[in-house]
Amino acid sequence: MADPKGFMNTGREIPVRRPVDLRLLDWNEVYEDFSHDTLEKQAGRCMNCGIPFCHQGCPLANLIPEWNTLVWRKDWSDAIERLHATNNFPEFTGTLCPAPCETACVLAINDDAVTIKQVEIEIIDRAWDEGWVTPVLPEARTGKRVAVVGSGPAGLAAAQQLTRVGHDVVVFERADRIGGLLRYGIPEFKMAKHRLNRRLDQMRQEGTEFRAGVEVGVDVTAEELRAEFDAVVLAGGATAWRDLPAPGRELTGVYQAMEYLPPSNRVREGDLERSPIDAEGKHVVIIGGGDTGADCLGTAHRQGAASVTQLEIMPTPPEHRTENMPWPTYPMVYRVSSAHEEGGERLYSVTTQEFLGDDEGRLRGLRLAEASFTEGKFVAVPDSERDLRCELVFLAMGFVGPEKGKLLEGLGVEYDVRGNVARDSSFMANVPGVFVAGDMGRGQSLIVWAIAEGRSAAAAADRYLTGRDSLPAPIAPTDRPLT
Repeated sequence: MADPKGFMNTGREIPVRRPVDLRLLDWNEVYEDFSHDTLEKQAGRCMNCGIPFCHQGCPLANLIPEWNTLVWRKDWSDAIERLHATNNFPEFTGTLCPAPCETACVLAINDDAVTIKQVEIEIIDRAWDEGWVTPVLPEARTGKRVAVVGSGPAGLAAAQQLTRVGHDVVVFERADRIGGLLRYGIPEFKMAKHRLNRRLDQMRQEGTEFRAGVEVGVDVTAEELRAEFDAVVLAGGATAWRDLPAPGRELTGVYQAMEYLPPSNRVREGDLERSPIDAEGKHVVIIGGGDTGADCLGTAHRQGAASVTQLEIMPTPPEHRTENMPWPTYPMVYRVSSAHEEGGERLYSVTTQEFLGDDEGRLRGLRLAEASFTEGKFVAVPDSERDLRCELVFLAMGFVGPEKGKLLEGLGVEYDVRGNVARDSSFMANVPGVFVAGDMGRGQSLIVWAIAEGRSAAAAADRYLTGRDSLPAPIAPTDRPLT
């Protein structure tokens, strides 16, 4: 245990977000610096429980009490070793994960949880600053070649693990840059891209090869892939978005969230002077109340939208846990992200009836109605319709699974009842030597699950290729997230 009375004498403290009027002027991350002394006291609140339920909440089984104690003792270099033992990319989870570990914290039963996520990001940030993050080179080469399709968190985790045990790994990405949704789906204010870039530099120095701008199944056929590589890890994500086939969907001004966010990120990369889908001076509606919707919200604010309204078909979540959300499960409670702080209106229990256009086929508004859950489905409440002005609508309603294109067809993989690529207890598809990691096999989920699945699929692939057990496997594919 770090400080036996730490949780009694020290209250929970997290970094302050920069003032809204200032952060809307740039695309930098929203938090102020957090001093090491303050963080060490926060780490001292960890009770080092006999049964650390934070492990149960974390798919990576991060050694949270251990690195909390090390930070409290000022042993930061040892802390990053313990953190890296289970997590390849703590800077990704430290900025993007919703921290199910904190809602499972034993202290959270009747007090404020330990600031686990903040301790995590401060450990890795200091490790980079101090030069403690260096390439991990394999002791010997196996001569086996592995293709990883997709360069999001699952693919990168699998690639790094497999490279480090001596395989020749090539990561294929159809976009022009490596990173998947980390590159073009996550706004800069949520995770600065230098965090991704320096990890990719580390992986290149370790020996991982990246091939961007290559669509496997088109530029490289499934047959060519199998012929060149001894194993394949599919980590292409669940990129088939959920649509809203309401009347007027074809109007100019109605876009999917993933049509809107990437061009904005390309502006930050210097590819574009201005996004072709820009919210400046426009009234914006976002359909969907999740993280992707919040990313659209923060982006629209920074582009200078005249107004932003976010619609959610579900009722307003409760402020606190209810009886059907007991500790240590992840509670679906009302949350306010940094983007929500910045403005806009949130409407709950509403459903979109149709999109309204002008004579030239451009969006001018939408018609919504109150929604009620009746006989197992959401229906519009009679006589509750009203019109809402908007010139842009972004559909942020989630994803329905992987894209079933030429790659999956060429490989001949099977699908589960949810439409994801089916795999067995070793993460292998019905095709020998083809493994499946992340959202492509699990369905839309959290970044922490993607990294955990990438590590587990890498362990299975290494076992398939060599017969050894040299890599840790934090989860089995039958595990399901709490969220």
